[in-house]
Amino acid sequence: MPYRNKAPAQGGEAGDGRAIRLLRVQWTTIVPGKSIFPINPIYLNMANSMDDQVNSKTGPNARFPDTRMRRMRRDGFSRRMMCESRLSADDLIYPVFVLDGVNRVEPIASMPGVERQSLDRLLKTAEQALQLGIPALALFPVINAASKTAEAAEAYNPEGLVPRVVAALKKEFPGLGVITDIALDPYTSHGQDGLIDAGDPAGYVLNDETLEVLARQALVHAQAGADIVAPSDMMDGRVARIRQELDAARQIHTRILAYSAKYASSFYGPFRDAVGSAGNLGKGNKHTYQMDPANSDEALREVALDLAEGADLVMVKPGMPYLDIIRRVKETFRVPTYAYQVSGEYAMLKAAARNGWLDEQACVMESLLAFKRAGADGILSYFALSAAAWLKASR
Repeated sequence: MPYRNKAPAQGGEAGDGRAIRLLRVQWTTIVPGKSIFPINPIYLNMANSMDDQVNSKTGPNARFPDTRMRRMRRDGFSRRMMCESRLSADDLIYPVFVLDGVNRVEPIASMPGVERQSLDRLLKTAEQALQLGIPALALFPVINAASKTAEAAEAYNPEGLVPRVVAALKKEFPGLGVITDIALDPYTSHGQDGLIDAGDPAGYVLNDETLEVLARQALVHAQAGADIVAPSDMMDGRVARIRQELDAARQIHTRILAYSAKYASSFYGPFRDAVGSAGNLGKGNKHTYQMDPANSDEALREVALDLAEGADLVMVKPGMPYLDIIRRVKETFRVPTYAYQVSGEYAMLKAAARNGWLDEQACVMESLLAFKRAGADGILSYFALSAAAWLKASR
Protein backbone atom coordinates (compact mmCIF):
# COMPACT_ATOMS: atom_id res chain seq x y z
CA MET A 1 0.00 0.00 0.00
CA PRO A 2 1.45 3.44 -0.91
CA TYR A 3 2.86 5.58 1.90
CA ARG A 4 0.47 8.01 3.56
CA ASN A 5 0.99 10.26 6.52
CA LYS A 6 -0.73 9.01 9.61
CA ALA A 7 -3.36 11.24 11.18
CA PRO A 8 -3.27 11.46 14.98
CA ALA A 9 -5.88 9.19 16.48
CA GLN A 10 -6.67 11.28 19.56
CA GLY A 11 -6.84 14.91 20.68
CA GLY A 12 -5.85 18.12 18.92
CA GLU A 13 -7.41 18.91 15.59
CA ALA A 14 -7.93 15.27 14.60
CA GLY A 15 -9.42 13.96 17.81
CA ASP A 16 -12.99 14.46 16.60
CA GLY A 17 -13.31 11.44 14.35
CA ARG A 18 -11.48 12.79 11.32
CA ALA A 19 -8.81 10.09 11.59
CA ILE A 20 -11.56 7.50 11.29
CA ARG A 21 -13.03 9.23 8.28
CA LEU A 22 -9.52 9.48 6.78
CA LEU A 23 -9.18 5.70 7.11
CA ARG A 24 -12.39 5.22 5.17
CA VAL A 25 -11.30 7.75 2.51
CA GLN A 26 -8.00 5.92 2.00
CA TRP A 27 -9.76 2.64 1.38
CA THR A 28 -12.80 3.65 -0.58
CA THR A 29 -12.72 7.04 -2.29
CA ILE A 30 -9.44 7.31 -4.14
CA VAL A 31 -11.47 6.57 -7.26
CA PRO A 32 -15.10 7.68 -7.01
CA GLY A 33 -17.29 4.64 -6.52
CA LYS A 34 -14.34 2.24 -6.57
CA SER A 35 -11.37 1.18 -4.47
CA ILE A 36 -7.83 0.62 -5.67
CA PHE A 37 -7.48 -2.19 -3.12
CA PRO A 38 -10.05 -4.76 -2.04
CA ILE A 39 -12.04 -3.48 0.92
CA ASN A 40 -11.54 -5.53 4.05
CA PRO A 41 -15.00 -5.69 5.67
CA ILE A 42 -13.44 -6.01 9.12
CA TYR A 43 -11.70 -2.63 8.81
CA LEU A 44 -14.77 -0.96 7.32
CA ASN A 45 -17.03 -2.25 10.08
CA MET A 46 -14.50 -1.13 12.67
CA ALA A 47 -14.43 2.37 11.17
CA ASN A 48 -18.22 2.57 11.13
CA SER A 49 -18.44 1.43 14.73
CA MET A 50 -15.81 3.91 15.95
CA ASP A 51 -17.40 6.74 13.94
CA ASP A 52 -20.79 6.01 15.50
CA GLN A 53 -19.25 6.13 18.97
CA VAL A 54 -17.65 9.52 18.28
CA ASN A 55 -20.87 10.95 16.83
CA SER A 56 -22.91 9.70 19.77
CA LYS A 57 -20.75 11.74 22.15
CA THR A 58 -19.97 14.89 20.19
CA GLY A 59 -22.08 15.04 17.06
CA PRO A 60 -25.74 15.72 16.34
CA ASN A 61 -26.69 12.48 18.12
CA ALA A 62 -24.90 13.45 21.34
CA ARG A 63 -26.82 12.74 24.53
CA PHE A 64 -26.90 13.64 28.18
CA PRO A 65 -24.96 12.91 30.39
CA ASP A 66 -22.00 12.42 28.02
CA THR A 67 -22.65 15.90 26.70
CA ARG A 68 -23.59 18.74 29.05
CA MET A 69 -24.19 21.98 27.18
CA ARG A 70 -24.14 23.95 30.43
CA ARG A 71 -20.47 23.14 31.03
CA MET A 72 -19.35 25.82 28.60
CA ARG A 73 -21.90 28.29 29.98
CA ARG A 74 -20.68 27.98 33.57
CA ASP A 75 -18.02 30.71 33.59
CA GLY A 76 -17.62 34.08 31.94
CA PHE A 77 -14.35 33.16 30.25
CA SER A 78 -15.79 30.05 28.58
CA ARG A 79 -18.92 31.90 27.50
CA ARG A 80 -16.66 34.45 25.82
CA MET A 81 -14.61 31.69 24.21
CA MET A 82 -17.66 30.20 22.49
CA CYS A 83 -19.36 33.50 21.61
CA GLU A 84 -20.40 33.35 17.94
CA SER A 85 -21.51 36.95 17.32
CA ARG A 86 -20.03 40.20 18.59
CA LEU A 87 -21.16 43.81 18.42
CA SER A 88 -18.88 46.84 18.22
CA ALA A 89 -19.25 50.53 17.48
CA ASP A 90 -17.92 49.77 13.98
CA ASP A 91 -21.21 47.99 13.28
CA LEU A 92 -23.35 51.06 13.96
CA ILE A 93 -24.62 53.84 11.70
CA TYR A 94 -26.45 56.75 13.29
CA PRO A 95 -29.49 58.14 11.40
CA VAL A 96 -30.00 61.87 12.01
CA PHE A 97 -32.69 64.38 11.07
CA VAL A 98 -31.47 67.77 9.89
CA LEU A 99 -33.39 71.00 9.32
CA ASP A 100 -32.65 74.54 8.21
CA GLY A 101 -31.80 77.30 10.66
CA VAL A 102 -29.34 77.99 13.46
CA ASN A 103 -29.30 76.53 16.97
CA ARG A 104 -32.53 74.66 16.34
CA VAL A 105 -33.46 71.47 18.14
CA GLU A 106 -36.93 69.97 17.85
CA PRO A 107 -37.87 66.88 19.87
CA ILE A 108 -39.81 64.22 17.98
CA ALA A 109 -42.76 63.23 20.16
CA SER A 110 -43.14 59.74 18.70
CA MET A 111 -39.39 59.04 19.05
CA PRO A 112 -38.41 60.04 22.61
CA GLY A 113 -34.76 61.06 22.78
CA VAL A 114 -34.47 61.73 19.03
CA GLU A 115 -34.40 65.30 17.71
CA ARG A 116 -34.39 67.29 14.52
CA GLN A 117 -31.24 69.42 14.50
CA SER A 118 -29.90 72.36 12.56
CA LEU A 119 -26.44 72.02 11.03
CA ASP A 120 -24.56 73.76 13.85
CA ARG A 121 -26.04 71.34 16.38
CA LEU A 122 -25.52 68.39 14.07
CA LEU A 123 -21.78 69.10 13.93
CA LYS A 124 -21.62 68.54 17.68
CA THR A 125 -23.55 65.29 17.32
CA ALA A 126 -21.16 64.16 14.59
CA GLU A 127 -18.18 64.86 16.82
CA GLN A 128 -19.75 62.82 19.60
CA ALA A 129 -20.38 59.93 17.21
CA LEU A 130 -16.77 59.94 16.07
CA GLN A 131 -15.50 59.99 19.63
CA LEU A 132 -17.60 56.90 20.35
CA GLY A 133 -16.20 55.10 17.30
CA ILE A 134 -19.29 55.25 15.09
CA PRO A 135 -18.03 55.27 11.48
CA ALA A 136 -20.91 56.97 9.65
CA LEU A 137 -24.04 59.10 9.86
CA ALA A 138 -27.12 58.71 7.66
CA LEU A 139 -28.78 62.04 6.84
CA PHE A 140 -32.53 62.56 6.56
CA PRO A 141 -33.74 66.08 5.73
CA VAL A 142 -36.72 67.94 7.12
CA ILE A 143 -37.81 70.13 4.21
CA ASN A 144 -39.85 73.30 4.60
CA ALA A 145 -43.40 72.90 3.33
CA ALA A 146 -42.94 75.83 0.95
CA SER A 147 -40.17 73.94 -0.87
CA LYS A 148 -42.25 70.81 -1.52
CA THR A 149 -43.72 70.34 -4.98
CA ALA A 150 -45.28 67.57 -7.02
CA GLU A 151 -42.07 67.39 -9.10
CA ALA A 152 -39.71 67.33 -6.07
CA ALA A 153 -37.34 69.83 -7.71
CA GLU A 154 -35.79 70.68 -4.34
CA ALA A 155 -34.39 67.15 -4.21
CA TYR A 156 -31.67 68.03 -6.73
CA ASN A 157 -31.05 71.65 -5.75
CA PRO A 158 -27.24 71.96 -5.39
CA GLU A 159 -27.78 74.71 -2.83
CA GLY A 160 -30.36 72.69 -0.92
CA LEU A 161 -30.24 71.52 2.67
CA VAL A 162 -28.62 68.12 2.16
CA PRO A 163 -25.74 69.27 -0.10
CA ARG A 164 -24.92 72.07 2.34
CA VAL A 165 -24.94 69.71 5.32
CA VAL A 166 -22.84 67.11 3.50
CA ALA A 167 -20.21 69.68 2.52
CA ALA A 168 -20.01 71.05 6.06
CA LEU A 169 -19.70 67.60 7.64
CA LYS A 170 -16.96 66.49 5.24
CA LYS A 171 -15.06 69.72 5.75
CA GLU A 172 -15.21 69.45 9.54
CA PHE A 173 -14.81 65.67 9.80
CA PRO A 174 -13.16 64.26 6.65
CA GLY A 175 -12.94 60.77 8.13
CA LEU A 176 -16.63 60.52 8.95
CA GLY A 177 -18.72 58.49 6.54
CA VAL A 178 -21.71 60.44 5.24
CA ILE A 179 -24.68 58.54 3.82
CA THR A 180 -27.52 60.37 2.10
CA ASP A 181 -31.06 59.22 1.46
CA ILE A 182 -32.05 59.09 -2.20
CA ALA A 183 -35.84 59.35 -2.18
CA LEU A 184 -38.40 61.96 -3.02
CA ASP A 185 -40.94 61.70 -0.19
CA PRO A 186 -39.36 64.50 1.90
CA TYR A 187 -39.64 66.79 -1.15
CA THR A 188 -43.02 65.93 -2.68
CA SER A 189 -46.24 67.69 -1.84
CA HIS A 190 -48.04 64.34 -1.95
CA GLY A 191 -45.63 62.39 0.26
CA GLN A 192 -44.87 59.63 -2.25
CA ASP A 193 -41.34 58.47 -3.13
CA GLY A 194 -41.73 59.34 -6.78
CA LEU A 195 -43.55 61.40 -9.36
CA ILE A 196 -47.22 60.57 -9.68
CA ASP A 197 -49.46 60.17 -12.70
CA ALA A 198 -51.62 63.29 -12.62
CA GLY A 199 -54.24 61.56 -14.74
CA ASP A 200 -54.64 58.64 -12.36
CA PRO A 201 -57.18 59.23 -9.56
CA ALA A 202 -55.24 56.78 -7.37
CA GLY A 203 -52.00 58.73 -7.89
CA TYR A 204 -49.97 55.86 -9.31
CA VAL A 205 -46.23 56.46 -8.89
CA LEU A 206 -44.42 56.66 -12.22
CA ASN A 207 -41.32 54.50 -12.30
CA ASP A 208 -39.13 55.57 -15.24
CA GLU A 209 -39.83 59.28 -14.89
CA THR A 210 -38.89 59.07 -11.20
CA LEU A 211 -35.53 57.48 -12.06
CA GLU A 212 -34.36 60.66 -13.74
CA VAL A 213 -35.05 62.75 -10.64
CA LEU A 214 -33.37 60.21 -8.37
CA ALA A 215 -30.27 60.15 -10.58
CA ARG A 216 -30.00 63.95 -10.48
CA GLN A 217 -30.46 63.92 -6.70
CA ALA A 218 -27.73 61.29 -6.23
CA LEU A 219 -25.29 63.23 -8.39
CA VAL A 220 -25.86 66.46 -6.45
CA HIS A 221 -25.20 64.62 -3.19
CA ALA A 222 -22.06 62.96 -4.55
CA GLN A 223 -20.69 66.25 -5.84
CA ALA A 224 -21.26 67.77 -2.39
CA GLY A 225 -19.09 65.02 -0.90
CA ALA A 226 -21.44 62.20 0.10
CA ASP A 227 -19.54 58.96 0.52
CA ILE A 228 -22.55 56.70 0.07
CA VAL A 229 -25.87 57.40 -1.63
CA ALA A 230 -28.71 55.19 -0.44
CA PRO A 231 -31.74 54.88 -2.74
CA SER A 232 -34.66 53.95 -0.49
CA ASP A 233 -37.45 54.54 -3.00
CA MET A 234 -37.87 50.98 -4.39
CA MET A 235 -38.28 52.07 -8.02
CA ASP A 236 -37.26 49.41 -10.55
CA GLY A 237 -33.90 50.11 -12.18
CA ARG A 238 -32.87 52.98 -9.94
CA VAL A 239 -29.49 51.53 -8.96
CA ALA A 240 -28.41 51.17 -12.60
CA ARG A 241 -29.61 54.65 -13.48
CA ILE A 242 -27.84 56.21 -10.48
CA ARG A 243 -24.62 54.30 -11.18
CA GLN A 244 -24.74 55.46 -14.78
CA GLU A 245 -25.21 59.08 -13.73
CA LEU A 246 -22.42 58.95 -11.15
CA ASP A 247 -19.92 57.28 -13.46
CA ALA A 248 -20.65 59.68 -16.30
CA ALA A 249 -19.72 62.53 -13.94
CA ARG A 250 -16.58 60.64 -12.79
CA GLN A 251 -18.01 60.06 -9.33
CA ILE A 252 -16.74 56.51 -9.49
CA HIS A 253 -15.86 56.30 -5.79
CA THR A 254 -19.34 57.11 -4.56
CA ARG A 255 -20.83 53.93 -3.16
CA ILE A 256 -24.44 52.83 -3.48
CA LEU A 257 -26.25 51.34 -0.51
CA ALA A 258 -29.45 49.98 -2.01
CA TYR A 259 -32.53 49.55 0.12
CA SER A 260 -33.06 46.33 -1.79
CA ALA A 261 -35.62 44.66 0.46
CA LYS A 262 -37.70 47.53 1.77
CA TYR A 263 -41.10 46.41 2.90
CA ALA A 264 -44.36 48.37 2.91
CA SER A 265 -44.27 48.27 6.68
CA SER A 266 -46.41 49.75 9.42
CA PHE A 267 -43.27 50.37 11.48
CA TYR A 268 -42.33 53.60 9.66
CA GLY A 269 -44.89 55.89 11.28
CA PRO A 270 -42.60 57.83 13.65
CA PHE A 271 -40.06 58.40 10.84
CA ARG A 272 -42.70 60.03 8.68
CA ASP A 273 -43.54 62.27 11.63
CA ALA A 274 -39.86 63.15 11.93
CA VAL A 275 -39.35 64.22 8.32
CA GLY A 276 -42.78 65.77 8.00
CA SER A 277 -44.10 63.55 5.22
CA ALA A 278 -46.90 61.87 7.18
CA GLY A 279 -49.30 64.77 6.62
CA ASN A 280 -48.51 64.90 2.91
CA LEU A 281 -49.07 61.18 2.44
CA GLY A 282 -52.35 61.27 4.35
CA LYS A 283 -54.25 58.02 3.92
CA GLY A 284 -52.11 57.02 0.96
CA ASN A 285 -49.76 54.05 0.99
CA LYS A 286 -46.71 52.73 -0.84
CA HIS A 287 -47.93 49.23 -1.63
CA THR A 288 -47.38 49.58 -5.39
CA TYR A 289 -43.61 49.86 -5.05
CA GLN A 290 -42.49 48.70 -1.61
CA MET A 291 -42.49 44.97 -0.84
CA ASP A 292 -45.30 42.89 0.60
CA PRO A 293 -44.44 41.82 4.19
CA ALA A 294 -45.66 38.32 3.29
CA ASN A 295 -42.86 37.75 0.77
CA SER A 296 -39.39 36.29 1.22
CA ASP A 297 -38.28 34.89 -2.16
CA GLU A 298 -39.08 38.24 -3.75
CA ALA A 299 -36.47 39.88 -1.52
CA LEU A 300 -33.77 37.68 -3.04
CA ARG A 301 -34.84 38.71 -6.53
CA GLU A 302 -34.67 42.38 -5.54
CA VAL A 303 -31.19 41.97 -4.07
CA ALA A 304 -29.95 40.07 -7.12
CA LEU A 305 -31.20 42.82 -9.43
CA ASP A 306 -29.61 45.61 -7.38
CA LEU A 307 -26.26 43.83 -7.23
CA ALA A 308 -26.36 43.25 -10.99
CA GLU A 309 -27.04 46.96 -11.45
CA GLY A 310 -24.01 48.01 -9.41
CA ALA A 311 -25.02 48.21 -5.74
CA ASP A 312 -22.05 48.03 -3.36
CA LEU A 313 -24.08 47.29 -0.24
CA VAL A 314 -27.66 46.13 0.31
CA MET A 315 -30.23 46.88 2.98
CA VAL A 316 -33.12 45.07 4.61
CA LYS A 317 -35.76 47.33 6.17
CA PRO A 318 -37.37 47.07 8.73
CA GLY A 319 -35.05 45.11 10.95
CA MET A 320 -36.18 42.85 13.77
CA PRO A 321 -39.42 41.58 12.15
CA TYR A 322 -37.30 40.64 9.11
CA LEU A 323 -34.31 38.82 10.61
CA ASP A 324 -35.17 35.85 8.41
CA ILE A 325 -34.70 38.02 5.33
CA ILE A 326 -31.33 39.27 6.56
CA ARG A 327 -30.20 35.68 7.04
CA ARG A 328 -31.39 34.59 3.58
CA VAL A 329 -29.76 37.57 1.87
CA LYS A 330 -26.43 37.06 3.62
CA GLU A 331 -26.32 33.32 3.03
CA THR A 332 -27.34 33.65 -0.61
CA PHE A 333 -25.15 36.54 -1.77
CA ARG A 334 -22.31 36.96 0.77
CA VAL A 335 -22.19 40.71 0.17
CA PRO A 336 -22.17 43.63 2.66
CA THR A 337 -25.65 43.41 4.16
CA TYR A 338 -27.16 46.10 6.37
CA ALA A 339 -30.29 46.29 8.48
CA TYR A 340 -32.34 49.27 9.59
CA GLN A 341 -33.77 49.20 13.10
CA VAL A 342 -36.56 51.55 12.12
CA SER A 343 -38.43 54.24 13.99
CA GLY A 344 -41.29 51.98 15.06
CA GLU A 345 -38.88 49.46 16.55
CA TYR A 346 -37.12 52.27 18.39
CA ALA A 347 -40.39 53.73 19.65
CA MET A 348 -41.62 50.38 21.00
CA LEU A 349 -38.44 49.66 22.93
CA LYS A 350 -38.22 53.22 24.21
CA ALA A 351 -41.85 53.30 25.36
CA ALA A 352 -41.57 49.96 27.16
CA ALA A 353 -38.38 51.08 28.88
CA ARG A 354 -39.89 54.39 29.95
CA ASN A 355 -42.82 52.55 31.48
CA GLY A 356 -40.47 50.30 33.40
CA TRP A 357 -41.55 47.21 31.49
CA LEU A 358 -38.14 46.50 29.94
CA ASP A 359 -34.50 47.13 30.79
CA GLU A 360 -33.58 49.55 27.99
CA GLN A 361 -29.87 48.85 27.80
CA ALA A 362 -30.22 45.07 28.02
CA CYS A 363 -32.99 44.89 25.42
CA VAL A 364 -31.37 47.32 23.00
CA MET A 365 -28.05 45.50 23.09
CA GLU A 366 -29.80 42.16 22.66
CA SER A 367 -31.73 43.47 19.66
CA LEU A 368 -28.56 44.80 18.02
CA LEU A 369 -26.74 41.54 18.64
CA ALA A 370 -29.65 39.72 17.00
CA PHE A 371 -28.97 41.63 13.79
CA LYS A 372 -25.34 40.50 13.86
CA ARG A 373 -26.34 36.92 14.57
CA ALA A 374 -28.73 36.99 11.62
CA GLY A 375 -25.87 38.04 9.33
CA ALA A 376 -25.99 41.84 9.21
CA ASP A 377 -22.64 43.55 8.68
CA GLY A 378 -23.99 46.79 10.10
CA ILE A 379 -27.08 48.35 11.62
CA LEU A 380 -28.71 51.74 11.22
CA SER A 381 -30.17 52.47 14.63
CA TYR A 382 -31.43 55.49 16.55
CA PHE A 383 -29.86 53.79 19.57
CA ALA A 384 -26.39 54.03 17.98
CA LEU A 385 -25.04 56.75 20.28
CA SER A 386 -26.33 55.03 23.40
CA ALA A 387 -25.17 51.61 22.27
CA ALA A 388 -21.67 52.87 21.43
CA ALA A 389 -21.46 54.55 24.85
CA TRP A 390 -22.53 51.34 26.59
CA LEU A 391 -19.98 49.35 24.62
CA LYS A 392 -17.24 51.80 25.55
CA ALA A 393 -18.19 51.68 29.24
CA SER A 394 -18.12 47.87 29.24
CA ARG A 395 -14.52 47.57 28.09
